[in-house]
Amino acid sequence: MELKFVDPRALKDNPDKARRSKSSPQADALLLATIRAVGIVQPPVVALETEGGNGYVIDAGHRRVKQAIAAGLEEIAVLVIDRAEDGGAMRSLAETLAHEQLNPVDQWRAIERLVALGWTEEAIAVALALPVRQIRKLRLLANVLPAMLDQMAKGDMPNEQQLRTIASASLDEQKEVWKKHKPSKADPQVSWWSVAQGLTKRRMYARDASFGDDLARAYGIAWVEDLFAPADEDSRYTTDVEAFLGAQQEWMANTVPKRGVIVEAAQWGEPKLPPKAERVYGKPSKSDHTAMYLDREGKVQSVAYRMPAAKKPRGENGADVVTDGDDIVVAAKPRPDVTRKGIEMIGDLRTDALHEALSRAPIGDDTLMALLVLAFAGQNVAVASGARDISYYGAAGLGEHAARLFDHDGKLEFDMDTLRIAVRSLLIDVLSCRENRSDSGVVARVAGDVIAADNFLANMGTEDFLSCLSRQALEAACADTSVPPRQKVKDTRAALVEHFKEGRFVHPSALFAPAPEKLTSWLKKNEARKQPDDDTPQHQDELDGDAVVEPAHDDVGEDSAPREEDLADEQIEPYKVAAE
Repeated sequence: MELKFVDPRALKDNPDKARRSKSSPQADALLLATIRAVGIVQPPVVALETEGGNGYVIDAGHRRVKQAIAAGLEEIAVLVIDRAEDGGAMRSLAETLAHEQLNPVDQWRAIERLVALGWTEEAIAVALALPVRQIRKLRLLANVLPAMLDQMAKGDMPNEQQLRTIASASLDEQKEVWKKHKPSKADPQVSWWSVAQGLTKRRMYARDASFGDDLARAYGIAWVEDLFAPADEDSRYTTDVEAFLGAQQEWMANTVPKRGVIVEAAQWGEPKLPPKAERVYGKPSKSDHTAMYLDREGKVQSVAYRMPAAKKPRGENGADVVTDGDDIVVAAKPRPDVTRKGIEMIGDLRTDALHEALSRAPIGDDTLMALLVLAFAGQNVAVASGARDISYYGAAGLGEHAARLFDHDGKLEFDMDTLRIAVRSLLIDVLSCRENRSDSGVVARVAGDVIAADNFLANMGTEDFLSCLSRQALEAACADTSVPPRQKVKDTRAALVEHFKEGRFVHPSALFAPAPEKLTSWLKKNEARKQPDDDTPQHQDELDGDAVVEPAHDDVGEDSAPREEDLADEQIEPYKVAAE
């Protein structure tokens, strides 16, 4: 190596220089100002001509020599070195990168030159301190149409996503698209978005596949690695969409659960559930069904749903219908020993006695709890349960909770543990916060607040739930996290889903504590009203059944109730309903 002072105008450009695209005017102006102020700090590197000339060829420092000429310098210092085996290709590239980053086209051309001179991708990566994946990614530019490369070398570069799409297409496809979108004098800029859009093919990724290698081979799926994707994810993909979806369908058919079905996706990607099916967003029960389907990206998704119970057919006069194959047999009810009127009289007498005992008889606390379970098991109690299948007009039967309180002899006998289990299971069947006819209202919210059910709420940081939130709500959800709001709502939602994948997010509106105004309104609506113990007017003494009771008003000569002939038709109807 030798330091010499030469006229910069006598130096010759290297035809194989690393940087071929023009640098920005701002960078050239800054370099010129520096040379005028302090001169050239680092001398350019030159070598003797190899084809018999006496001049020097620039190995590194073309921009410095050019700006030195522009600054009017008569001579500059240069470092004269011997030519390397690769003609100084690696040294030129490394020094050029150290001064100013090359655009991808120049980097690719320099790397291809090194490969032609015998350098391996691993050796180039070590010498340039770059990942091997980056070297392979740049070499993909060899798949780009030369006319596009020339345009990119002028500084008109597509973004990485567009470049990835262009490089993955064949040269014939690129030629056809380039004819439509190549620059003109009127519009020298290329719409790389339009170019990439014309070459876009739908990709199905291996990370979204539920099937294994055996089905992939059976359907002839060949995975291609996307070298432009992040290195820490499975970037294999295929453009054979039909084969991918066929393998997914076969995998679903082989793995569908016992109470599961395979359904199609609707226009917006939601599953098409069977008619009258109600989707279950919470924890599914054993009696619920599962619907498997493919979403827009070809992923296998599953949702739980429940069907209403089938209505039992009835014959004439309430007789049960027994089906046997294609024949239907109507089993007539036998005549009871006691007439209907007698049964109604017995029912009235029993009810009066039961109510009297409940009011006055001594009852222990454990027995009271057991009787409450029995009361909910009564056939006059209609509970639209949120925990089991129910018919649209019917209600869940709660007798199973009371049945566990009886012994083998049919007597009410239990221990406290059994009673606690029965009460808990009964409350599970009765209390519901679902947005359908099983909703218990504000009382279920109060119950959940009392027992701290907020701690049992599932993670709501999912795509399904976050898609139901507005932009303001999504940005508010970012407040207590390290996720900053994005410009696009879908980007914010995706970032939150990734953030809460291993954590737990509960939206404030999902907490159990009801709003104070709702609770106050419910309490006022259900405020207990004081009523007399019986139907006897307060200012009259209780009389025996044979006595004549005078009307409780001043009109002694008139009946206390209106007569039927004095009422209109619309006034008679309520009395008939009450009588029934």
